[in-house]
Amino acid sequence: MLKYRLIFGILMALFFTGMVILGGYLDGSLTSSAADDKAIQGTLLCVLIGFLAIPAQLEMASLVRNVGAKFFTPVAIVSSVLLATSWYFRQFADQPATFHLYYLLFATAFSVLALFAVQAHKFGTGGTIANCSASLLSIFYLGFLSGFVLAVRIEFGVWPLLMFIATVKSSDTGAYIAGRIFGKHKFAPKISPGKTWEGMAGAIGLAVIVALIFAGYCGIMSRLAAVIFAVVFAVGGQLADLVESMFKRDAKQKDSSSHVPGFGGILDVIDSPLGTAPAAYLFFMLVCNR
Repeated sequence: MLKYRLIFGILMALFFTGMVILGGYLDGSLTSSAADDKAIQGTLLCVLIGFLAIPAQLEMASLVRNVGAKFFTPVAIVSSVLLATSWYFRQFADQPATFHLYYLLFATAFSVLALFAVQAHKFGTGGTIANCSASLLSIFYLGFLSGFVLAVRIEFGVWPLLMFIATVKSSDTGAYIAGRIFGKHKFAPKISPGKTWEGMAGAIGLAVIVALIFAGYCGIMSRLAAVIFAVVFAVGGQLADLVESMFKRDAKQKDSSSHVPGFGGILDVIDSPLGTAPAAYLFFMLVCNR
């Protein structure tokens, strides 16, 4: 288990980092040309997020079916992709904020109506509340929240995004290692019996180291701000992981799937960045100046 977690964790980290840096060079984020400031940002990341929505929604579909509800997979995939990529498409508008507002309003409205249409066509009145609620929850959990990951990349750049992802995911690693070695005192036994306060300490410790490295070498924020950032997102990442644990425990599954050796499924990989992305965007908005 640990061997596969390390191997696939390193491979995924290298792939994601390489893709984000390559995207930064392609769209001009990592060059100093004045023309680059007007370039469309985050295209490769936008494509990746769109593709990840497919297996992620399929995993959610499996969880939902295990609790006895129906899941409207095609609507969930399309709607979550629309919400997740909203920050990308606003770059093409003359009035980005206004466009973004209407985009989200209409994408949400038509997603809800599409769910009702599928429910009525396939199942009539049976299970309306459970079926439509489950699909809508998945659309917002995977679609709306992941949009903030793209927002960090577009609004603040390559290095803040990598700092955020590296800090949150390193906290997962720190929690896993410290929990296995020292873990005795559980902090959420009703949701995730494996999580301990010792693991939380390990999460914070490794996150602080990673955040300080980014602060020192990339000049994103001060060292004090980096320590605060690390503590906030180490704790936030562990709490976000509990959200997915609630889904899995309710569905009586240990992992969302077995697609990623050592981790479980796509949901098991993206849960902590997904749940903390809005806070990351807010933190960078308050601390970082572009």
